Amino acid sequence: MGAYRYYWMGFLFTAAVILSAVSPAAAYLATTVLHLERTPLPLGSSAGLKQLRAQDRARHARIFDGVANFSVYGSADTLLYGIYYTKVKLGSPPQEFSLQIDTGSDLLWVNAKSCANCPRSSSFGIGLSYYDAAASSTAKVVPCPDKTCPNRCTKNGQCGYTINYEDDGVTNGVYVVDRVNLDFIRPDSTIATSSAAIAFGASTYLSGALGDSALAVDGIFGLGQGPLSAISQLSSRGIVPPVFSLCLKGEGLGGGTFVLGEIAEPGMVYTPLVPAQPHYNLYLQSIAVNGELLPVDPAVFATSTGRGTFVDSGTTLAYLVDEAYEPFIRAVTAVVSPSATPKISEGHQCYLLSSSVSQVFPVVSFNFANGASLVLKPADYLYQSVRYVSGMWCIGIVKKPGMTILGDLVLKDKIFVYDLVHRQIGWTNYNCLNAVNVSVPKQRSSSCSSRDMLLMSLPLAITALFLQISSVIGIKTM
Repeated sequence: MGAYRYYWMGFLFTAAVILSAVSPAAAYLATTVLHLERTPLPLGSSAGLKQLRAQDRARHARIFDGVANFSVYGSADTLLYGIYYTKVKLGSPPQEFSLQIDTGSDLLWVNAKSCANCPRSSSFGIGLSYYDAAASSTAKVVPCPDKTCPNRCTKNGQCGYTINYEDDGVTNGVYVVDRVNLDFIRPDSTIATSSAAIAFGASTYLSGALGDSALAVDGIFGLGQGPLSAISQLSSRGIVPPVFSLCLKGEGLGGGTFVLGEIAEPGMVYTPLVPAQPHYNLYLQSIAVNGELLPVDPAVFATSTGRGTFVDSGTTLAYLVDEAYEPFIRAVTAVVSPSATPKISEGHQCYLLSSSVSQVFPVVSFNFANGASLVLKPADYLYQSVRYVSGMWCIGIVKKPGMTILGDLVLKDKIFVYDLVHRQIGWTNYNCLNAVNVSVPKQRSSSCSSRDMLLMSLPLAITALFLQISSVIGIKTM
């Protein structure tokens, strides 16, 4: 285990996706590749701010429920946002599933073949798949009672779960242990396959909005900090490093990069995580508009029961605690008022203007502990709405009681590194379709195996295919 702590190579997941990781035996000789896609809603659909808020609201209703935080929604408007997802191979023989990337929940879960109300089609154009434990030679349904079962027992003696949602949606399922089949690229560019056993959820029943084909994918890839997270399970056994990186492309067809490892880029700033929290809570200290601090007590951003500031890639928009929202809107409106006409649309603060938003709207800074500032350009917090009026731009940061949530709207076009070893999150602006630098830590111990030394001498050459743009990127090591 000590060797794994010192010689991690990055595990890359880029633009479209195949989940990959390696066995301990291969960990030093290969780099895993996963592709990441952002799927927009189909042309002609009418998703708007109201629908996006409804999706996020249903999600946030369960964010602090303390049981199993399963993300279900994560889509966005036809003009900008969609679900960022990867394709993960499960079982023996392997079957591929399209799973949403979600830092706000723990469990990796998929729809089961026996699911009563799971969608049979998706408006995203994704061919849906259904997990069949009986068809996998390596599958094992977790029994109950069992020391590994965190929840209730079903009438069939299986380890099950039930989650009720604010919108009357319900999902039932059982826990399964099976192989995650992983494609990875070696330093010599050859492709190899490995696998690792993990516990995940198989959903056997959905009702309400959870069965909506308009937003359907095969499940969720939870990247939370809990023990049932795939990251926690795999890193605790030395299969992947306890750090991962995301870079979500905001414009065009989207896409991006997902690395089980650390993307190292000049200009990265880091801020500590709030300890003993199930989510990625941060110490937000202040907000500035055009360099002027808002008159807001920092205590309103602090973490406590039902309150806090955290990062959540499964949330589409961004949310600002009540006490800070009105001062924020007033400050932005004061800056743009000479050139833009304020207008309320679907409960959001919007503005009518004919000139470029970059010339009219201010820069906004979210200032965190350790002097780390998340600087947002107008394109990072505005949402264009053409459903009713041409030339209308809306602020995609919404008021929310008790919580400040950094969703995809403000996370896009930046590298975010989730460092679970040093308990910190870092970020920097980046074009997420470009090559990334994967950091290979230097030796910290004089005692290491010949395999470790071999890794240190190998050049790293990773080729990751961005399916949606038909181009090739390279990975550089530092």
